[in-house]
Amino acid sequence: VHELFFQVFDKGWMEDGEGRRIDFRNTLIILTSNAGTDLIASLCKDPKLMPDPDGMAKAIREPLLKVFPPALLGRLVAIPYYPLSNAMLGQIVRLQLNRIKKRIEERYRIPFEYDDAVVELVVSRCTESESGGRMIDAILTNSMLPAMSREFLGRLAHQASIGGVGMSTNPDGFSYLFH
Repeated sequence: VHELFFQVFDKGWMEDGEGRRIDFRNTLIILTSNAGTDLIASLCKDPKLMPDPDGMAKAIREPLLKVFPPALLGRLVAIPYYPLSNAMLGQIVRLQLNRIKKRIEERYRIPFEYDDAVVELVVSRCTESESGGRMIDAILTNSMLPAMSREFLGRLAHQASIGGVGMSTNPDGFSYLFH
């Protein structure tokens, strides 16, 4: 894979699987890596001591060299991503929950409410995992939505009415109140 990037960076083009020439001259290529994640997390534990972007880029050079050849790194600009704070994760959770809220309210024409405990539970599960913010979608998609869908489908199958949905937490995880 590294050889492909060398060709693109040096020549400005590459051939696809069918031999067609693909021009990369006016293309921005974004490569992401988890190399140096642990170092970044430790450097950012105390917000007062957090390095600036240049300092962070210098600090992660060594972990990047363990993964990428120096010749490739010489052709790249390293832009380190700072870890998401719990407040930022909470904003992302609220954004995702509000999208779900909008879908439910538009599709079923019923209110959907959630409390702060839901946001806090999702954030706490994200900080337990190294996946960080990527876990938000997984938690909502694999835990919350299937449970709600089963309840919606069960009620629709029995022709029971739904006046609204409330979401909170309990010791086992999420709790739902359909009324």
